[in-house]
Amino acid sequence: MYNLRKRLIGIFLILLLFIIIFESYMYYHFPSQIEIIEGEKSDFKISFPFTIDNIGKLEKIIILKRKYDKDILKKRYEIQSLTKGKSNIKIKLLGFLPLKNIEVNVIDKVYLMPGGHSIGVKLDTKGVIVVAFSDIIGQDGKKHNPAKEAGIKKGDVILEINGVKVKDSDHVIELLNNTKNETINVKIERKGKIFTTEVKLVKNKDEKQFKLGAWIRDKTAGIGTLTFFDPKTKIFGALGHGITDLDTGFLLPVENGQIMTARVSSVQQGKKGLPGELRGIFFESEDKIGEIEKNTKFGIYGVLQKDISNNLYNKPLPIGLQSEVREGKAYILTTIEDEKINKFEVEIIKAQRQLVPSQKSMIIKVTDKKLLKKTGGIVQGMSGSPIIQDGKIIGAVTHVFINDPTKGYGLYIEWMLKQSGIKYTNNKEFAQVN
Repeated sequence: MYNLRKRLIGIFLILLLFIIIFESYMYYHFPSQIEIIEGEKSDFKISFPFTIDNIGKLEKIIILKRKYDKDILKKRYEIQSLTKGKSNIKIKLLGFLPLKNIEVNVIDKVYLMPGGHSIGVKLDTKGVIVVAFSDIIGQDGKKHNPAKEAGIKKGDVILEINGVKVKDSDHVIELLNNTKNETINVKIERKGKIFTTEVKLVKNKDEKQFKLGAWIRDKTAGIGTLTFFDPKTKIFGALGHGITDLDTGFLLPVENGQIMTARVSSVQQGKKGLPGELRGIFFESEDKIGEIEKNTKFGIYGVLQKDISNNLYNKPLPIGLQSEVREGKAYILTTIEDEKINKFEVEIIKAQRQLVPSQKSMIIKVTDKKLLKKTGGIVQGMSGSPIIQDGKIIGAVTHVFINDPTKGYGLYIEWMLKQSGIKYTNNKEFAQVN
């Protein structure tokens, strides 16, 4: 009996040590800052044997309250913001060993005009993108691939040829046709890094012209949805995900781009295994409403060139950070016919607590019968549709579930705001710890 007791105690101590090491690692890697909107609350859960203290309590910026939790090994605290400013909380082990200091930044309430507008998106890339390769039969009768042999890879962006900035695909052909040398210098951008490589061109056996051996692309266009715009700065955000090349999957680098007013002309319903699609019409010369400045994996961003309105809202709405998002009823704003924005009911069935930005912040399910009848759920072209809950903009629709078009992913609005350039957080990083 004594040996059994010793063994059980040993197992318990080992498990406790494992928990301490694991939890210490997790808490140590928490972001160093938490954002809370002035007047709002945020929950903070922590596990035994850790505690947290408000070491900035004399500043009277936040109040830290201990709340009841069903799990006896968990401690739940409520951070109540009092006024704008910065305070600090400290995570401790066993109540006295300091582990992590976290700054709590209480920020202004942010108000934005919700989108829901169907927009045409036209993007011209910086340089041209290599999307595929093709062998060339040279004058020697053998197969060659100059681009591959020079180390160029699929997804690379060709910026310059022999010091001349590349404009588009036609310009590349012109530069190759006019070169007098077999060897050219090509400036490449790959995953943010720029370098130059020498390419030994090959003359095609039949055409007797220099060839690179690469398929290239320089622009793209499509339909999406506007998420928000700031009435003061005219900054807008849309799509909720980046524009990627269909062949490579890489984000397209922006040289210039525009968003235009689009009119939804028809809808292809979404079905299991087959995503639906909004089909629209836009005219570049007549309907330009904004310039695209950034293409990120969390959406496209830029500045409006003309005033636009929302037929459902005449005043901006406050944003809701992820600590305010709850599972349950919400709404999305989107356009499924002509240019009229509609409000449709959805259900947030899961909300992830995220320390770092992710496109899959929450899972939403379409419950609105009218929308289900018209589209079958979430379809291509609805990406960027703002998600509204409790009168606040909390996120945007990003992706549809291929096997269930009634469901899809949503992105927290704070991750989009971080990318947008709207200044309201003293240039600090977003982070919510729950």
